[in-house]
Amino acid sequence: MIIRASQAGDLPEILRVYSYARSFMARTGNPMQWRDGYPSEERIQRDIQTGCGFVGLGEDGRIHAAFALLPGDDPTYRVLEGGAWLNDAPYATIHRLAGDGGIRGIFDACIAFCRQRCANLRADTHADNLIMQHLLEGAGFRRCGIIYVGDGSPRISYQLPVESKAG
Repeated sequence: MIIRASQAGDLPEILRVYSYARSFMARTGNPMQWRDGYPSEERIQRDIQTGCGFVGLGEDGRIHAAFALLPGDDPTYRVLEGGAWLNDAPYATIHRLAGDGGIRGIFDACIAFCRQRCANLRADTHADNLIMQHLLEGAGFRRCGIIYVGDGSPRISYQLPVESKAG
């Protein structure tokens, strides 16, 4: 898989990837995480404009994955309940990781790409997203506690220790 920064012209394909991901999550017991069309077109455009949005291309040259990698302090991670972060070092956060079901290995490629840009990674997911929890934990991420996203709903937070060999 080739990962590159997303571009304005990628928007229709990114929206397609996220539409598939929402449908997949609903079918696999996680209908609440990305309800109401999240992530919005405006959110995706901000990711593109700020250079934080990325896409994964398969051997066919098509976009099969999308995600955001946000460097620096994430405001929703400032308050952590029921645990502690592994360290207070500078970090980047992986958000909105999704695939279209067309190719395998998206998660591993994303983590390897992100780890090349920042040794200290954080992520979060909904309690019903058992697939993402399994992927994160399998890659060496450790549960750190509960954070609350913008709408007030809880998410399980994770951090990949700097010394881990992920991807």
